[in-house]
Amino acid sequence: MAESPAISGITGKILVIFFIGFLAFVYQSIQPPPPKICGSPNGPAITAPRIKLSDGRHLAYKEQGVPKDQAQYRIVFIHGFDGCKHDVVFATSLSPGVIESLGIYIVSFDRPGYGESDSHPQRTPKSLALDIEELADQLKLGSKFYVVGYSMGGQVVWGCLKYIPHRLAGAVLLTPVVNYWWPNFPANLSRKSYYDQLLPDQWTLRVAHYLPWLTYWWNTQKFFPSSSVAAHSPDILFTQDMQLAPKFADSQEQYRAQIRQQGEFESLHRDAMVGFGTWEFDPMDLKYPFDKNEGSVHIWQGDEDGLVPVILQRYIAQKLSWIQYHEIEGGGHLFPYADGMGDKIVKTFLLGENFVL
Repeated sequence: MAESPAISGITGKILVIFFIGFLAFVYQSIQPPPPKICGSPNGPAITAPRIKLSDGRHLAYKEQGVPKDQAQYRIVFIHGFDGCKHDVVFATSLSPGVIESLGIYIVSFDRPGYGESDSHPQRTPKSLALDIEELADQLKLGSKFYVVGYSMGGQVVWGCLKYIPHRLAGAVLLTPVVNYWWPNFPANLSRKSYYDQLLPDQWTLRVAHYLPWLTYWWNTQKFFPSSSVAAHSPDILFTQDMQLAPKFADSQEQYRAQIRQQGEFESLHRDAMVGFGTWEFDPMDLKYPFDKNEGSVHIWQGDEDGLVPVILQRYIAQKLSWIQYHEIEGGGHLFPYADGMGDKIVKTFLLGENFVL
């Protein structure tokens, strides 16, 4: 018996409505929630000093060390993935005597979307370098200052070397995260390094690079495992990191809730989208950034880092011969927390001292 035109028409309308509803569900699933703005009626409280940037955003910061007007060395520290202004990792193992004797001032800040700094949906490697320059100017750090970045913060230092080299007295990259899609990496090295990662991290970075509009959904869905780094999985830790992990956890205990308080999309997810997206420059094309040998750039890397591949870091040091490369045997991603490491890092890049790795 043939279906009547009326029934057929009703079935078609139901299918259309179902399809539209399905599309609406999919669209809603991939849209991140708005950030919880600090200082708003329902947002987190403002507890730290902040500067207002030229575009209206706020940047929260923390100062430590000697007063900046008495400092011989002024350092801007850039925290890593899932961190905040309190995570000044090399200062954890930096002795007060060295801070006082050398006259070291350190200012750290919440990168956009983390802690109490406003989010920045248009964030790029360039915009963050300019944020750092503006922070230094508003805090009156002088014409030149040092930058030290850890992990994803080390990646930010590349933007400083590209866009504000004239403001830098020197730079340190502590186990800086690499972007596997930087064009000048040899394909065999980047491919090997990429596939040496845990499978969930391979997919998380692949989504962030090729399908950034799916990043929120991928990191919140329950069907497949997403970032093991965001989940603080012990599977990414080797020997030294397993030993230092309790010290790292203790250092974050008092402020962990602040790190993601504006929402994971504008902090963790956007970090991955920017860090592993398509950059407007390739760090491998950079030239020595200082005039008349007035500054130095240092990379510190552990050879047992489960997050950042040592083989790509070695290639960077070979390609950019003006970088002073320090590889730590048995060192992991958390090596700056090791006893005495802060003193060694500081004395090396500020005083030019050498020590046995």
